[in-house]
Parts: sequence; C-alpha cells; structure tokens
Amino acid sequence: MITIVGYGEMARALIEGLLQSGEEVEVIGRSEEKLQQIALLYPIQTRLLDGVDIQDKTLILAVKPHTLEEVAKKLQGEAALLISILAGVELDRLHIIKAHHYVRAMPNIAAAKKASMTTLTGDIEAKPKALEIFSHIGRTLWVESEKELDIATAIAGSGPAFLALVAEAIADGGVAAGLKREDAFTLTKGLFHSFSSLEDEHPALIKDKVMSPAGTTAAGYRALESEGVRSAFIEAILEAYQRTLKTN
Repeated sequence: MITIVGYGEMARALIEGLLQSGEEVEVIGRSEEKLQQIALLYPIQTRLLDGVDIQDKTLILAVKPHTLEEVAKKLQGEAALLISILAGVELDRLHIIKAHHYVRAMPNIAAAKKASMTTLTGDIEAKPKALEIFSHIGRTLWVESEKELDIATAIAGSGPAFLALVAEAIADGGVAAGLKREDAFTLTKGLFHSFSSLEDEHPALIKDKVMSPAGTTAAGYRALESEGVRSAFIEAILEAYQRTLKTN
C-alpha cells in the first residue's frame, strides 16, 4: 500500500502511474470535497487527514511545503518510508514525521504524461523502492546529496520552462521569416520530437553533424553565439540553483 498525502496534479500523476503498475494506492487529505473528486476518478480509498495511522506504510508527501507541520500533527505511527516532493524542504525538516527512512524526490511537469525526469536522494536503503515508485511516471536519477538534488531541480524542474522559451522563440522566428503561426508551431513541435530521438548522442556531435561549412546552420549558430545564448542558459541554471538555496 502506498499512501499519498495530497491531491494536486503531481499526486494525480503518481496515482495514475502507480495504479497502472498494479500498486495499491490510497489518498489522504484535508478536503472532503477534493477527496470525493479523487474517488470518482480513481478506484482507490480516500480518507480525511485526521489521525491517520501511517505505521509501516510508504508515505508520499505531495502537499504545499508550508503545510508540513500541520500535516505532521495529524499523522500517527511511524512510516516505513517517507518520500517528499515538497520543493525546498530539506531531509532534516522531514523528521517532524516519524519514518524509518527518508527520501526527497523532485519530479517535473511532464509527470502528467509519464515522461518526468525525477531526481531523488536520501537514505540509501530506500533507494530501490523510491526509484521503482517514480519510474512509473518517467525516468529517474539518484544523486548523492541534497546539493546535487537542488542543482538537478534547476535543470529538470525549471528546464521545461526554459525549453518552452526556446520553442516559442524558434516559432516566432519562423513567423518573422514569413510562416503562418500554426505551421511554425507544428514545425517546432516536430523539431523537439525529432531531437528527443537523438538523446543518446552528445549535443556537440549533433551540432557538428548538422552544421556544414558556410551553411544555414552555421549562420544561425553564429547569430546565437553573438547574442550570448549559451552563456544566458548557463546563467539561468545557476540563478535557478541559487533560488533553491533561498527556499531551503
């Protein structure tokens, strides 16, 4: 039995992935109305967050970070494993809830499509179980420290927004050159889909394969370098990482 505390988008993504894998799932929360909505969507048990016994259970916290203390007061017993997806909440702070093992996980927005890139860290004894759970919503990566988790959050967590900016700009470039808006977006979506099939190749090698001497790609690449795009993305990751430190 996997117990999920919360019923937001990420919780729903986990529910769907776990149910499809054959796991037994229950959801607990503070709102009777929202729990009823969950019960209508999924064949699972739901319970109000009020004196719930978590003894020897696998518990996934999928609530707002500021509600951690309130949630902790309403749980009884000691969980076998506590997994938190609360952004900016360090492992030490999770000990307000009793558990044998603790893990932090940072999935991203693509979890709803079962294509998340989830980074995890915590008690090494819980690594296999935690990786298995989050493999049901996409790919996983275990890192050795919370610092690495925060850096990973800047890449895989914030990254979809950065790539969305790239996609929008590329489409806008097509429109500026004379394409219809719909066609520009269709081409851009196709481009991202095509690029995903090349993921096993090093980015520099992909660039070298496409860029011919004095060709169109070389001209466009030169324009990107002259505008400092590479440096801007490096700075974006560094700034996003620094922001995670301020929220911890």
